[in-house]
Amino acid sequence: MSKDKKKGNKAGMFILLCVGAFIVSFVGSAIFKVTYTSPELNKYSVDWDEEIGTTYTDIAYGDGEANKFDLYVPADHTKETYGLVVYLHAGGFTTGDKSDDASMLQWLTSKGYVAAGINYTLRDEEHPETNVYSQSMEIKSSIPAIVKEAKKLGYNLDSMAISGGSAGGTLAMLYAYRDADESPIPVKMLFEAVGPSSFYPEDWSVYGLDQNPEAAAGLFSIMAGTEITADMLGTEAYEETIKPISAYMWVNENSVPTVSAYGVYDKVCPFDTVKHLINALEENNVTHEYIEFPHSGHALQNDNALYVKYMETVEKYLDTYIPVK
Repeated sequence: MSKDKKKGNKAGMFILLCVGAFIVSFVGSAIFKVTYTSPELNKYSVDWDEEIGTTYTDIAYGDGEANKFDLYVPADHTKETYGLVVYLHAGGFTTGDKSDDASMLQWLTSKGYVAAGINYTLRDEEHPETNVYSQSMEIKSSIPAIVKEAKKLGYNLDSMAISGGSAGGTLAMLYAYRDADESPIPVKMLFEAVGPSSFYPEDWSVYGLDQNPEAAAGLFSIMAGTEITADMLGTEAYEETIKPISAYMWVNENSVPTVSAYGVYDKVCPFDTVKHLINALEENNVTHEYIEFPHSGHALQNDNALYVKYMETVEKYLDTYIPVK
């Protein structure tokens, strides 16, 4: 075997190891759920029943097996218009389900919103070509179907907020910053937690990508759904190629008010990626609240008081930018 072939095999193996480490890490914290018992958080859950609202499950928005959404509508259907809040599930782009966020969606509905949880095609053995971009386009295609279904049920939607955790946070940011101009109803705000918004090897050092350009190119190619080579990294060509899935690159002076939360010890969505999002929001004077969890990782598990602050800020932004009429 030639030296070049051996070298190529080793590089390929390292890429597979990095990709595997990324998937295992993300799946290990697939469901973004915080299991706090703080009494202050009790107000963000409800005992769901017909006096609060009704759930309609597995409504199709496309031809794919996963192209389904759940719609939560409030019991009061007498208002002329309603706000929609979409919450996208976590799972590292490879697992998870809309039902994982039932508690969040029920709480939002109890406030008077129509709420929706959306499934999207996951990257797995049956769908090896699925990527962050294709998932984001499925989310984009689902919103008109949600608006149409809500209207059919007697709920006219006139504005929306979008949210998610981890992978769902990334997809929510892409819709809010990249696709909002094409939304069938105005996007008024975004709230998200621990979603990757940028893809630079130096920021993904927890996976060793800062030390191996081939591995970085391999992983980011999978996520972007297009070929990226090691010699593209750090060039304008790379910036253009990765832009479709890099939410921070779409932030501008017209971007929606944003609430974000990240853990300093996050090794799933590397904490070093956060600076690009926050810098973009600040440079474009976007109204935002960034809450940093100094003792927590991906699950925001060690800063109870700050998680309460995050939820209080989310509620304040909802009341301000998408008030219940």
